[in-house]
Amino acid sequence: MKSTPSQEHVCLLTGGGYPFRRDALSGWCRTLVEGLRRFRFDLRTVTDREPPSVPAYPLPFNVGSADAVQVGRNPGRERRRGDSNESGRGAAHLLCRGLLEESRFATGLRGLAEIAADRPDPLTNVPLADLLMDAWRGAGSADELTLPRLGTRDARTAATLLKHALGALAVSLPESDLVHCVGGTTPLLTALAGRWRTGVPLLLTEARAPVARQRPAEERLSPAVRAVLRRFRAAVARTGYAEAGLIAPLSAYHHGWALRHGAAANKLVQVPAGVDPSEYPVTAEPNTEHPAVVWAGSGGPDSGLTALLAAFEQVKATLPGTVLHLVGVTAAHEDHCAEQIERTGLGRAVRMHPLPADPHDRYTVGHVVAHVPGPADPPYRLIEAMMSGRAVVGVDVGPAAETLGDAGVLVQPDDPAELAIAIVGLLRGVNRRRQLGDAARHRALTHFTNDRVVRVYGALYADLTGPPPAPASAFELALTIPAPRTSPPASLLWLNREEL
Repeated sequence: MKSTPSQEHVCLLTGGGYPFRRDALSGWCRTLVEGLRRFRFDLRTVTDREPPSVPAYPLPFNVGSADAVQVGRNPGRERRRGDSNESGRGAAHLLCRGLLEESRFATGLRGLAEIAADRPDPLTNVPLADLLMDAWRGAGSADELTLPRLGTRDARTAATLLKHALGALAVSLPESDLVHCVGGTTPLLTALAGRWRTGVPLLLTEARAPVARQRPAEERLSPAVRAVLRRFRAAVARTGYAEAGLIAPLSAYHHGWALRHGAAANKLVQVPAGVDPSEYPVTAEPNTEHPAVVWAGSGGPDSGLTALLAAFEQVKATLPGTVLHLVGVTAAHEDHCAEQIERTGLGRAVRMHPLPADPHDRYTVGHVVAHVPGPADPPYRLIEAMMSGRAVVGVDVGPAAETLGDAGVLVQPDDPAELAIAIVGLLRGVNRRRQLGDAARHRALTHFTNDRVVRVYGALYADLTGPPPAPASAFELALTIPAPRTSPPASLLWLNREEL
């Protein structure tokens, strides 16, 4: 009688997402968990916001636990008399110097992670602002030409923000055979701390471009503080690339980003995003008196909404009566969204919809989909629109061009007039609109289905949690969309034919 093989435990680590929030990235995580039933998952999301009390998705039977942890909620500040925390000071010194000298950063970050295992705040009694200023003063001549001046006030602000971010090092992870971290600086800090404490393999999915991303609230910060945060995020990303066993970017755009920021080419396995075709069936265009445009997004300050509304003003001036449907506006961003609409004077021409629980209804209200993403958005919404068989006008940001291909219309960013002209052209051209919709559906079915995502990630999980198979009966994992490389494809990952 055959014994049942042990079930590998995977810790799926996100930044404020699945299973507690419904968005495109959470939907991708859900597909992975529900498709890989042979693995047991512990779900942990790390966020700097108030965590939800209950999951937003029903949990399948292969989920052992689901927890949301808020960074900084219980800082547990220690006031020990006579505690100079020399270890913390030394590690922080290396970390601050590492913002300017890459070789020092990982050592300093690892030192703080080791301290965080024993005390809630590894930076207790550490003058982080002073250390930042010392690092800035010691910058080399090349850095001096590009670095904004860091004064006392800016150093204190930057130190406060860094201390809050580094609170993620104190978040513990459940015992597992593999940690799968899905994008973002905050969960990556937690993943790195877990990696250093336990030695568990790390798989990193690059869903966003974390280094360049600047949150909208940070526009109010001084150039010096923004420079500190930008360098910190870049250094965390480089450290993550160095520590990960495998890195799985979603596109050639993300692949190239990882290479430019220090990822080893032989660790990269490009796995494009995918959706379930049955959830996005092709439906007839709405039989309405006026044409309709659909845009899917959260409606937040960095969601692409401002550029969209600027273009739609021109669309409405050309085709009076056109309606814009904003699908997926979250409750947290409804006020911001309404304020932006009021500023444009578009009034009832714009209609807000919460994210439909049933994806069948997401794009059915429109004749054309305008894909205007935020600067760091992954291509999930674009793939959904393509799978729905709707003609798409996309803005050439991030991986949009390689995802859409010739199955839609692509326009340059920061040009509302060009975007408006493309939308109007498709609204007027019924035949071309339908041809592009059919082409988009075909391209999505060919390259971007979730069964392929699940199959490849199952192989990646097996590769990292078990011994490598014998090379005699193996071949390199081949993807439909090849990943660009800076060196010959000496791939780390080899799979048996039977596994595919």
